[in-house]
Amino acid sequence: MSRPEEYPPLRRDRVDGYSQWLTPFNAYSAANWTAQYAMRHVKRFGLTREQLAQIALTDRANALLNPRALVREPLTMEQYLAARMISTPLCLYDCDRYTDASTVLIVSAGDAIDEVACTPIRIAAMTGTVERHSWDQAEWMACYPTGADLWKSTDYKPTDVDTVQLYDGFSFQAIAWLEALGFCAVGEGGRFVEGGKRIALDGELPLNTFGGQLGAGRLHGFGFAHEAVVQLRGLGGKRQIAGDPAVAIAASGGGPLATALLLARD
Repeated sequence: MSRPEEYPPLRRDRVDGYSQWLTPFNAYSAANWTAQYAMRHVKRFGLTREQLAQIALTDRANALLNPRALVREPLTMEQYLAARMISTPLCLYDCDRYTDASTVLIVSAGDAIDEVACTPIRIAAMTGTVERHSWDQAEWMACYPTGADLWKSTDYKPTDVDTVQLYDGFSFQAIAWLEALGFCAVGEGGRFVEGGKRIALDGELPLNTFGGQLGAGRLHGFGFAHEAVVQLRGLGGKRQIAGDPAVAIAASGGGPLATALLLARD
């Protein structure tokens, strides 16, 4: 509101630019775009709201163990199911929380490790995909080709991964990433997280251990890379994964663009 010249009025006589591909279809927000993919999983694969809720519930439980997390109140299944809908099947608690924060990532060549005082974490593999920026033509979100491509340049397999920090701008995106990375088959993401035990802090594949963007706050994906390094260094405090984790995935995006890092401590 302080810089009206940078933001067009909400009501205009002409629609142009990027919005011409979205506004005529009432697709004003990324919530609308993501909801279309989530609803396909509902119709085609049987995804339920109770399954979808497990991302929000897991994030919130982990956020309570993170002193820097934005949200400090617990969340129950009853509260989740009673929340107002934003874009079906996504409700209020499926949408991330905006916050002010900063993240610093120091990337160094391998021959400079002797200069690093902290435990170095190696980028074992990395990849990214950019699809059409308009959502009206893509058959699948960009996380699917990105997830498949990550394993092409490493000997690691999904079974080697100790924790996943997966983009959750909307809860369904984390489910899509689980499928895309091969932790379960396409369409099986809802059943993979059902009940929440598998992705809990003490589960076989701990998810978003810092609270994700739904609980800790939105950092446009940087929070996932930060938390993966924290876990691999054993610095998670009350939210630290047991068993000395050594391999992690940090993923960002998932709509028309996506990136993923496979990180290892060795």
